[in-house]
Amino acid sequence: MRRDVATVLVVEDEEALRSLLKDELEDDGATVLTAGSAEAAVETLAGTRVDLVVSDLRLPGANGLELLERTRSMEHPPAFIVITAFGTIDQAVRALKEGADDFLTKPLDLDHLSVRVARVLETRRLKDELLRYREAMGAPDFHGMVGRSPVMTELFHDLKRIARGQGPVLLQGESGTGKELAARAIHAESSRKGKPFLAVNCAGIPESLLESEFFGHVKGAFTGATSSRAGLFQEADGGTLLLDEIGEMPQGLQAKLLRVLQEGEVRPVGSDRSTPVDVRVIAATHRDLSDDGDQEEGSIRHDLYYRLETFRLSLPPLRERTGDIDLLAARFVQRHAVRLDRTPPELGAPFLETLRAYRFPGNVRELENLVERAVTFCEGPRLEPRHLPARVRSPSRENGDEPGAAASLGAAARLVSQDEIMTLQELERRYVEHVLERVDGNKRRAAALLGIGRRTLYRKLE
Repeated sequence: MRRDVATVLVVEDEEALRSLLKDELEDDGATVLTAGSAEAAVETLAGTRVDLVVSDLRLPGANGLELLERTRSMEHPPAFIVITAFGTIDQAVRALKEGADDFLTKPLDLDHLSVRVARVLETRRLKDELLRYREAMGAPDFHGMVGRSPVMTELFHDLKRIARGQGPVLLQGESGTGKELAARAIHAESSRKGKPFLAVNCAGIPESLLESEFFGHVKGAFTGATSSRAGLFQEADGGTLLLDEIGEMPQGLQAKLLRVLQEGEVRPVGSDRSTPVDVRVIAATHRDLSDDGDQEEGSIRHDLYYRLETFRLSLPPLRERTGDIDLLAARFVQRHAVRLDRTPPELGAPFLETLRAYRFPGNVRELENLVERAVTFCEGPRLEPRHLPARVRSPSRENGDEPGAAASLGAAARLVSQDEIMTLQELERRYVEHVLERVDGNKRRAAALLGIGRRTLYRKLE
């Protein structure tokens, strides 16, 4: 049994058998939900995603076959095992034809139950893994940008619309959100796509060389200028120039950039003549430049800002499109497995859950770095949370996640008053309850924090 992901719904009208099945599957590490009828099972499935339904064929009201039919129409249908009396094998065969994964006959052999459930869950996991990779490989790829979330779909439409224009573009977004990819997409979708695309980081060039880099210089313009040199604007003539971190450009150079945008010409350093250029400027920044109102060093001039924001676009952080994490992770696993010349490891569900719970201050770039690290560290067939850094596995309480080790020890000490004496068993019980409360009853997370298996946790709870 895969203890890390299996959520099983047992549907059985006999209470004694229902409890027996629940206990047996929980001993195997599953999270088990129960229902006494098909109608109750449908209500549970409407509010909870499960991996497997184990259902008797004969139920009060709607029978097991009708329940199977209802699950087949779900967006994420669970695997399905039917339980039947020995004399109704023909019904079990019919259930298999209609989509059931396996069947069991009464009286039940509990060891046989564990083996069949484990096999069905493993088969379903492999199918889900294959589907995930197929989705990732077939996901919309807009010039290197991947996403199916509504915000990304809208972003792709906006980039196409902006590409039809000729005016300057201002791209705003946190570090790692893909501003350069967005700029390249605009260029590739525009009439300039056959012309040069150049990108320059305004914070990465010494201030003394900035003017020469952007506008070029003539021979003898300054010490060391032994020959004339074209600047970035001339090199990008007819194409697109990306100015990354535009807010880091010195104020004096900003004024000259504004003149280029307005007049369409540049004057090389040391020259008394201007040269016409046809360049579409895309500026990018990780800050909200509309708040830079004091014209201080490190801010942007108002007049340049208003000229640049002819087309202004904000790129969403990864935490606002968590639905794309699975697609991106699968794409990065494939990419880095190829680079390492190895078979791509599977994306384990706990691994993906851990990623989804993380806030990603470094956005997509950080996600790719984490996946590259995990693929490199993984020596088995599946990526697991242990292949991620501790800061990802156990985020701080500031982000609303589980407490770290130090916080947990402090909490344990607070469970006992100064004058109270109790047995170690009672202290352990209180601490287990405390950890469960801190993780909202999530037994898998509680077991991970306590450093024990889920079966051990269940025994302690009993």
